[in-house]
Amino acid sequence: MRSTSVIVVAYLLGSIPFGYLIVRATQGADVRETGSGGTGATNVSRRAGKAAGVATLVLDALKGVAAIAIARTVLGIDGYWVEGSGVHQGLLLQSAQWWLAAAAVAVIVGHIFPVWLRFRGGKGVATGVGVFLMLAPIVLALAALVFLGVVAWTRYVSLGSILAAVAIPLFLLLQHSLTRPVEFPGPLLGAALTGAALIVFAHRGNIRRLVAGTEIKFR
Repeated sequence: MRSTSVIVVAYLLGSIPFGYLIVRATQGADVRETGSGGTGATNVSRRAGKAAGVATLVLDALKGVAAIAIARTVLGIDGYWVEGSGVHQGLLLQSAQWWLAAAAVAVIVGHIFPVWLRFRGGKGVATGVGVFLMLAPIVLALAALVFLGVVAWTRYVSLGSILAAVAIPLFLLLQHSLTRPVEFPGPLLGAALTGAALIVFAHRGNIRRLVAGTEIKFR
């Protein structure tokens, strides 16, 4: 029951539609009727200005941070819950890490498919940033360089977001193989692959516009 609760809490945290609420409060409008139709920072900035976009970015990222922090506390990932030694301890820790990975995915799912907005939310990028800031900060930093490089070159935020999301599991594999092996890589890699797939799926409309040459560029 305790393990299952981290998924429910993570999803509900992810479902808080900060971008929607900010635009509704400041503009009296539904941000989903603007631009790409998402509730994320880029679309909010188009409707309510850059300050509102930055606020949305920070708050959406904090959802990911909070979900992982709560899950770690409940699951005892830092060691104060997993007691004992040897094989038994290893199995408990590995099980807890799979639950942590599930919470990481759940908070991104909540952002993309929020129950409060009839399952029509944002693209999951900022919330994913918060998740991997907690789980793999070095990998996140490398993915951020991919994002910045792509956006600087093409001026497409959506393309930068897609490629950065896809880069995270690749960088995780490289980190595990070359520099910093993880004791149980499966849960972390599973969360990264699933998160990337969700983010790419959420950008399906952007992908169609990129192919058609009608995607809006960042100015």
